Amino acid sequence: MSHQRSAGPRPAKRPATTEPALALHAFLPASYANGPGRRAVVWVQGCTLACPGCFNPETHPRRGGRQTAVHTLLEQIRACDGIEGVTITGGEPLQQRRPVLELLHGIRRTTSLSTVVFSGFSWDDIQRMPDRERLLAPIDVLIAGRYHAHEHTAHALRGSANQSINLLSDRY
Repeated sequence: MSHQRSAGPRPAKRPATTEPALALHAFLPASYANGPGRRAVVWVQGCTLACPGCFNPETHPRRGGRQTAVHTLLEQIRACDGIEGVTITGGEPLQQRRPVLELLHGIRRTTSLSTVVFSGFSWDDIQRMPDRERLLAPIDVLIAGRYHAHEHTAHALRGSANQSINLLSDRY
C-alpha cells in the first residue's frame, strides 16, 4: 500500500510581472536646485559615459542603488506635496530607457507635473535612438550632452556650456 501525502491545495501562482524595475540611486521629494520650481528628483544608478569631472560619480557603477518598481516610485512622486514637477537625472537615465519611459509616461498619464530629464547623450545621439518619439513625448525639458569640465558653467541648468536645453513642450 502506497502512502501519498496530500499537500493540500496549491497556492495560485503569481503572474510574472512585466513591469520594469529602475536601478535607483536616490529619491528626493522636494528640491529647488534641479529644475524650475519645487521638484521631486530621481537619481538613477548606472552610467557608462563617466564624464571626467562629473558631479555625481557615485551614480556611475551599475551595481549599487536599489531596484525599485516603477509603480512604487510613481506612488512616492504622487505623494509629494507642493511640487511643480519631477526631474530625472543620474547616472544616465537613457541607459535605463524602459523603466524611465514607464515612469515618464506614468507621470504624464496620472499627474499634471512637469518633467525634466538630464542626459549625457547629445541631442543628435537621442535623435538616432529607435524609440525617440516615445521617449521625448512625455518630457517638457531635456538637458542633453556630456559634461565637459573645461566648459563648466552653473548657469541655466547646464553643467557645461556645450550642453543643450531642449524645450519639448510649451510649459516653460
